[in-house]
Amino acid sequence: MTEKIEIGRLLRANTSQFVVGCRVSEAERPAFGNLVRVDLNGGIGVYGLIWDIRIDDDGIVRQLVTANNVDEDTIRDNRTFRNVPLEMSVLVVGYRENGNVRHLLPPRPPFSLDMIYLCNPAETREFTGAGRFGYFRHILRALDAPIGELLAAHLEQAQAAHHEVGDLQWSEAATRELIVLLRDDYSTLMSVLSALGDAQIG
Repeated sequence: MTEKIEIGRLLRANTSQFVVGCRVSEAERPAFGNLVRVDLNGGIGVYGLIWDIRIDDDGIVRQLVTANNVDEDTIRDNRTFRNVPLEMSVLVVGYRENGNVRHLLPPRPPFSLDMIYLCNPAETREFTGAGRFGYFRHILRALDAPIGELLAAHLEQAQAAHHEVGDLQWSEAATRELIVLLRDDYSTLMSVLSALGDAQIG
């Protein structure tokens, strides 16, 4: 049974991306590049990567940032007991149906208020180890996302999940596949390889 780590509920979605909302006090687990899942009716699970995390302001926050000597209790109270809004943008990278992982866009998007779960290492290994890195194409065509940084964060986390079970070849194969996919786009390739180098992939 897959461990279910709830990180928020869906605000809006289409077939290629969705936005998750949660309170700041509940946002300790999810991180940039994490693989997440939302379950649809009919046994379909949609997978995505967190590519942007945004904390919006409100009237009280605007007042606090201009006040002098705001004490820690006030800051803690504002973060813990008030509904400070936080949004996470998620890029859809595949789905699971009838136990099979597919690196394609899902047949339909999730609905508002569906729960979003953080994938554990076992589920991360299952998704990233299926097929031949077909989900990379969804990342590489995401014009708004910082592609190099997103790939570095994701590969670093996925590599750790594969290393847990002694699979030391996954990250090398992933890097080779990215080089092949970007062989005709030198500037993006250099940006990706530079980010992977900083993340110490491989």
